[in-house]
Amino acid sequence: MTDRIAELFTRTLHRHSKDRADNEAFSPPIVNTSIYSLPAVPSGTYQYARWGNPTWTALEDALALLEGAPVVTFPSGMAAVAAVLCGLLKSGDRVLLPSDGYYTTRICADKYLVPMGIAVDTCPTAQVAARDLTGYRLVLVETPSNPGLDLADIAAVAQRAHAAGALLAVDNTTMTALGQRPLELGADLVISSDTKAVNGHSDLLFGHVAARDEAVLAPVRDWRKIVGAIPGSFEAWLVHRGLETLEVRFSRMCDSAQTIAERLAAHARVKAVAYPGLATHPAHALAQRQMLRMGCLIALELASEAAANAFLAACDFLRPATSFGSVHSSAERRARWGDAVPAGFIRLSVGCEPTEMLWGEIERALAASA
Repeated sequence: MTDRIAELFTRTLHRHSKDRADNEAFSPPIVNTSIYSLPAVPSGTYQYARWGNPTWTALEDALALLEGAPVVTFPSGMAAVAAVLCGLLKSGDRVLLPSDGYYTTRICADKYLVPMGIAVDTCPTAQVAARDLTGYRLVLVETPSNPGLDLADIAAVAQRAHAAGALLAVDNTTMTALGQRPLELGADLVISSDTKAVNGHSDLLFGHVAARDEAVLAPVRDWRKIVGAIPGSFEAWLVHRGLETLEVRFSRMCDSAQTIAERLAAHARVKAVAYPGLATHPAHALAQRQMLRMGCLIALELASEAAANAFLAACDFLRPATSFGSVHSSAERRARWGDAVPAGFIRLSVGCEPTEMLWGEIERALAASA
């Protein structure tokens, strides 16, 4: 992490440390209400709970400082994705999605955008920077891609998208604002599933969208207001609390992931490993330029489905669950969801356990899975 990002996170933590009145709480209130007092002509920030909530505002202010742009929050990562797709696209538009990214984004597009007359194309993450983007209204990239951890050159894609008159949205869930800064690389929007590392405790669903241009963000905000895809106040409060430990959690996760990826790459029972922090990754040089950290996800391949299942069953310190970014390490065989990966492919999410304890158990489970 650079000194600038460290200062930014510290200022996020202390943004209200000196402006509180005597005896005023530092923690934001959980405002559970559907109505606000409106005795005269409706005015002010809070008029109806579908339009705004003080607990959302507290979280959005914190995330905006960290992202360096205004933020709109949502009840899940997919609600954030849907708001971008449905808020910014209309019949006759064309959108480009990653063919190797999170599969539910493609399902959403096929199920809802195509019947609306929106053309949906896909492209592998590693190839989008060279793609002809003529005619597109929106390009969405996920880098590193989930689950294969391929990379797209955000700056190059942004330049090509803007030259073609398109907007660029980057799903930055795997990296967070501490690991990668898409808006600073030219992206128009950032999408994040805060269900993952931003909250970090696997106890809620949440998401947000950030954009520096209000003309770009306004349709996303309107989508939330009109459709009603709104977060709960308690969930917003929990994400606010989780955000305050993001730096220490993410640092441990990335440090451990680097160590474990290097050891997995040298292990006789591991067929292949993909991790942007490894010199063997085909986009390692791009990762060094573009990413501040290398992330907590490792893609590894064992010899077969049976070997992968045996490893996952044997490893006591890996939760057998989908999702990632938690303080608890987890892993799953991604082919079971239909991802275009080998049968023995495992997505490993490294958590906050002591590194050597976690590696020792992974090593033991690899031996036991033979």
